[in-house]
Amino acid sequence: MPIFGRTLDGNTSDKTANNQMLSRISTLMAQHGLGPGAFVYVADSAMVTEKNLSAVGTNQFLTRLPATYHECARVIAAAVTTDAWVPLGPLAEGAAEKNSGPSRPCAEYKACERAVTLYGTPYRAVVVHSSAHDTRRQKKLAKALVDSAASLTAALRTVPTVYDCEADARSAAARAETLSDRLHTVTATVRPVEVRLRGRPPLHRPAPTHTRYELSWNLAVNTAGVEQERRVAGCFVLLTNVPHHGERGLDAAQLLQTYKGQYGVENNFAFLKDPLVVNDLFLKTPSRIDALGMILIIALLVVRLMERSMRAHVAKTHTTMPGWDRKQTTKPTTFMMIIAMTGIMVARIGGDRWLLRGPGPTPLAFLTALGLGPTAFTDPHCQCVPIIPVKAVPRG
Repeated sequence: MPIFGRTLDGNTSDKTANNQMLSRISTLMAQHGLGPGAFVYVADSAMVTEKNLSAVGTNQFLTRLPATYHECARVIAAAVTTDAWVPLGPLAEGAAEKNSGPSRPCAEYKACERAVTLYGTPYRAVVVHSSAHDTRRQKKLAKALVDSAASLTAALRTVPTVYDCEADARSAAARAETLSDRLHTVTATVRPVEVRLRGRPPLHRPAPTHTRYELSWNLAVNTAGVEQERRVAGCFVLLTNVPHHGERGLDAAQLLQTYKGQYGVENNFAFLKDPLVVNDLFLKTPSRIDALGMILIIALLVVRLMERSMRAHVAKTHTTMPGWDRKQTTKPTTFMMIIAMTGIMVARIGGDRWLLRGPGPTPLAFLTALGLGPTAFTDPHCQCVPIIPVKAVPRG
């Protein structure tokens, strides 16, 4: 549910935007009666900077530790080495039905808790392994093996293989072995080769020879390195200051569920950045852009409130609603409702409104879920019947 927003330059850094938001969030949330500890600020990995972590203050946050930090690789390696994983299972709603059906199975998760220190401050780190992420990483690793072998082979072919001086040959072999990477090991060997000198050989004695040194190399898969890559595949690290225990504590499964909840925010972004709306509007002044941003935020708020009302109705009545492809759903959306209302025609004659084509069963189902009836199209004073919301569970 959108609470507040800002219009920013498209080139604004996410790290800068996070810092500005963190500087305002305490004041803004306090205006809604929410003090430190009453909410969790969830953000992507762009939040993790020294300034942003300092700006968090006493507020609780949850983000993803970027792989560019050494602490990320350290805690993942520690989790893989100790193998003390706590199985979390699938976290997607309806996972049991999906895993038993013909469709792609849901991702399975397991977690291992660690501690990290960033900029002198200790934080809670949860190493999470995802089976879905693991599958993608395994494919990426297989491609990396092929690319690594091709790259090393091309580099080794540029190294001369015959030398007149043994020291030069040994030096070249050492340089060739330094080309080894985390996936492949280069082993170089030097062996002497007797080469006959130029010219006509003597008639009654052996032909004179000269010793040269031939360099050969062998490219082998770095078994230990590849195995380590396979074991860490699918791992990522959640960074937070939310306690594990206490009234507002969250365990590993709850933290992951909270972090995965960002998909709702991503859906909001899709609504606000819809090309059908934004691409066809050209505004001259920043103030008009701000006004458009406010209109879009209010529209988004209305859309989300309608969805909340419909889903509360579904949960309260233990029923389903018409979804896509004539299937029933427990998660109706505003877009489904808009499509269902297509075709309803209202005529205005004088001061009265008349239905030329009334709502059928599907539109009526959506109207009922919104606490409305067919008179919503003809009676300007029509009021909705409040949908009793499902008892909310505080999330901190």
